[in-house]
Amino acid sequence: MLASSKARIGTTLIAGVLLGTGCAAWSAVLQVKPGQSIAAAVRAAQPGDTVQVERGTYNENLVIDKRLTLQGIDRPTISGRFSGDVIRVTGSDVTIQGMIVRDSGTDQDKQNAGIYIQPGADRATVQDCEIVYNLFGIWLEHSADSRLLRNVITGRRDLMSVNRGNGIEVYNTDRSQVVDNKISYTRDGIYVDWSRHAIFRGNIIHHVRYGTHYMNTNNSVWENNQSYLNRGGLALMEVKNLVVRNNIAWGNADHGIMLRTIQDSTIEDNVVAGNGRGFFIYDAEFNTVKDNLVIGNHTGIHLAAGSRNNKVDGNDFIGNQEQVKYVATADTEWGRSKGNYWSNYSGWDQNGDGVGDVAYEANDVVDRLNWQYPLLKLILSSPSIQTLRFVARQFPVLRAPSIVDKHPRMQPWNRNWSRWNGKQFN
Repeated sequence: MLASSKARIGTTLIAGVLLGTGCAAWSAVLQVKPGQSIAAAVRAAQPGDTVQVERGTYNENLVIDKRLTLQGIDRPTISGRFSGDVIRVTGSDVTIQGMIVRDSGTDQDKQNAGIYIQPGADRATVQDCEIVYNLFGIWLEHSADSRLLRNVITGRRDLMSVNRGNGIEVYNTDRSQVVDNKISYTRDGIYVDWSRHAIFRGNIIHHVRYGTHYMNTNNSVWENNQSYLNRGGLALMEVKNLVVRNNIAWGNADHGIMLRTIQDSTIEDNVVAGNGRGFFIYDAEFNTVKDNLVIGNHTGIHLAAGSRNNKVDGNDFIGNQEQVKYVATADTEWGRSKGNYWSNYSGWDQNGDGVGDVAYEANDVVDRLNWQYPLLKLILSSPSIQTLRFVARQFPVLRAPSIVDKHPRMQPWNRNWSRWNGKQFN
């Protein structure tokens, strides 16, 4: 039996007036001990009550259909016994905190999750929970003003990546906040689609396919996140008016940050280190890419599909095996305002103003031939190739279109760049 299904324990008077009648509103704390039923407590609770669950293991599948706080005391565990959703939230203004939530079903069609917040369940809060060994961690759909805070989400490491769910799924939401979560061993860390005015801040994501798989979510902020040792770091696609600030993406096999079909956005003060490609920029226009540290990647920036009309300034490109991969029919100028730093710049600064006296060109005809014919790498150091590179620079008719920086800096902007040396992808 529930400890207090009839008599309310620890009731608290809320000083309020209902509908102007002068009636006081009461809330109660219902306590659940090991061997008792959380579901029974949820059914007995009135809107606004708190269900406190003491430490123990509870084998249940819960439905929370009213304004309620489900609070774990000393981290109790609720197991869904590998069936359905462990907790399904159908009511608005629900808070879940301090719980270990595990063992959902594995039905991809039904999107089984540790915590499933269904359409219309607005203002949900999930905080300080451990959500482990579920198909999807948290599924958030068609809701407003929900907050996912400080949770640890670990996926099904025994399943192949393609058979896992995502750590956090955000679909068709308004003003969601996803803050300070730690996510690992899911398919994608955070999957976002068709949402608006969202904030993703302070999340740490590793050992997944993509740290974020992010599409069609405009007017949002992605800042202070870390994404490392994944296939891809941040994949930001088909968006406008996005702020991507102070993120760290390192050791990802493919890219650190992908900007694909993105407009009118600001990408600033990020660190991309030791990835296959630091930035992959595809079909991106009218963006500002500034003050980023791009270091130790196989390719610093891969620029493709007409990605022009962007302001690229104040960045440091240090120790990338290939600074820029760029194939186009015309030059693109970067560094119009204050210039970028290029560690392989071979020019000089005769007047000592900190700016190179000759322009930096990222690629030449040899680079372009190398991309078209990869076997050319075998003879890159040969005298004939070096001669071709020299001749191409002397005769403009042989010159390949390139990224051109007319104000290359002689010293890096980022004073702490060396701490990122050696952050390599697997």
